[in-house]
Amino acid sequence: MRIANYYSNDDVRIEDIPVPSISQDEMLIKVHASGICGSDVMEWYRIKKAPRVLGHEIAGEIVEVGEEVDGYKVGERVFVSHHVPCDSCKYCRKGHTSVCDTLRTTNFDPGGFAEYIRVPSINVDKGVYRIPNNMSYSEGVFIEPLACVVRGQKFLGLGSEDTVLVIGSGLSGLLHIKLALNKGVKRVIATDISEFRMKTAEKFGASKVFDAEDVSASLVRQANEGKLADKVIVSVGVPGAMEQAFQTVDRGGSILLFAPLKPDQILPMPVWDLWKDEITITTSYAACDDDIKEAIELISEGKVKVNDMISHELPLEKAQEGFRLTAEGEESLKVILKPSE
Repeated sequence: MRIANYYSNDDVRIEDIPVPSISQDEMLIKVHASGICGSDVMEWYRIKKAPRVLGHEIAGEIVEVGEEVDGYKVGERVFVSHHVPCDSCKYCRKGHTSVCDTLRTTNFDPGGFAEYIRVPSINVDKGVYRIPNNMSYSEGVFIEPLACVVRGQKFLGLGSEDTVLVIGSGLSGLLHIKLALNKGVKRVIATDISEFRMKTAEKFGASKVFDAEDVSASLVRQANEGKLADKVIVSVGVPGAMEQAFQTVDRGGSILLFAPLKPDQILPMPVWDLWKDEITITTSYAACDDDIKEAIELISEGKVKVNDMISHELPLEKAQEGFRLTAEGEESLKVILKPSE
């Protein structure tokens, strides 16, 4: 079968490997759609494990089922979660399944940028979800990224009187805009450095969009009836964006650090201001079962529309172009590879 093997952002090679063989408690999936995530092009993060077949936002069709697998049959359309928790450790029992040791070591074989993937037993048991009939494979690609956004906003705790500031209007930021509006917040303000993404944020419902280089407390006040933002979502991993969050969050507000910095980056924090104004800072990583189920429902019921976020659908042979489009982010939103075409 064909795979898109990642060596670097500028070196993604189409190679051939055998179709994985499955055991009695596993299944084989034909990948129909696989999204390129922003994390796939974080070269500092990915290159240390290269070469590797990336791709974790997948939707496909069951083509082989092990004899000991119950409840699934050949031909069913599914989303498969690449990381799954044990559901029994102290982290899982406390609701922090995404920091479970098992979750951080599980994956399917090889990755989603391949014609077929083998789904290990634990993923079969805890990470396979049927795609509703009214959901296309390409829409199914959004289940994983939307589930991550669902989890982050649960931690943030949005309310109907909240003004939400989304710093960074890439794919994740745009999903945050759409979901926050679906949750019924008062207004969403957005920022970015790309005119294309700024216009897209406005198209998707942001009441005001600022160039990220110009963002200040006074601009947010002008767009929000003299107040700062109740909730700030940082969806771009740069120190300046996080510093803007500290400057633009209102008293009693909360900040969600949805995107990471590099491991060696240290962020100075205005602890006095955060302390005296009772600012809550929270983070979120990945998604869990309930988040995935909610994401499937949101997409299938049309509460969060995703078709208008698909900018490119490419055959696997054009994986290198897909990585370029995603890394540059100039005129692209969600780039989807179609390994079966």
